[in-house]
Amino acid sequence: MSLSRRQVAVAAAAVPLAFSVAGTAHAGNRRTLYVAGDSTAAQKHANTAPETGWGMAIPFFLQSSRLAVSNHAVNGRSSKSFVDEGRLKGILSAIRPGDLLLVQFGHNDEKREDPARYTEPWSTYQEYLRMYLDGARARGARPVLATCVERRRFDAAGKALPTHGEYPAAMRALAAEERVALLDIQALSLALWQRLGVEETKKYFNWTAAEQDNTHFNPPGAIEVARLVARELLRTRVLGPRDVRRLDERIPESWITWPEPAA
Repeated sequence: MSLSRRQVAVAAAAVPLAFSVAGTAHAGNRRTLYVAGDSTAAQKHANTAPETGWGMAIPFFLQSSRLAVSNHAVNGRSSKSFVDEGRLKGILSAIRPGDLLLVQFGHNDEKREDPARYTEPWSTYQEYLRMYLDGARARGARPVLATCVERRRFDAAGKALPTHGEYPAAMRALAAEERVALLDIQALSLALWQRLGVEETKKYFNWTAAEQDNTHFNPPGAIEVARLVARELLRTRVLGPRDVRRLDERIPESWITWPEPAA
């Protein structure tokens, strides 16, 4: 997921304590779900519409009276660069006991040509992910791992192809070793793209007159990936039935909004 001009513009507008979808304050027993990840989850701004991160849609599936969302995902980041830039430190300075830290990295960890972002699946990738797990646990928060959502790629026969190499397997193994809840979004999204097929998946990715983007989502795609995340949070019992809503309902695209970028 190389940095395009558009991605760089959005990243430049981000700060370590990134855009909060629903705030971070605790009201009564309300907890906060912090999201650490890359551009597939990140908040997008008006100058990048209709590109949409799934983190922009996850609040539609959560009971706002019980769970706030603080989306710190940023374009172009890997598990390593997110830490090195102080972004994990920013989350850990705000996270509180009972909160959740959802971690999704892999797209940019694959960038072997970029030492600032590259990690090796079975060594440095797992080592960096442990920093998120240990940091959350030390503050009484619950870490959750999510395998990276799949890109749109098909072979000539119309079979949806995995694109993330050993990274999902490495995360699954780490989750089992550390006894951390795992949301297998890579497997679920790959299955979803297969059901939709070659042509129908174009309606879920950021295909416009100007570009054919098979990595990032438009509003329908972000909504459906967020639905997968919410369902997995419920299935793995990270959240209870009272924490989620609308899991089987249609979410209007008009609910997605893109704020103006910071000056």
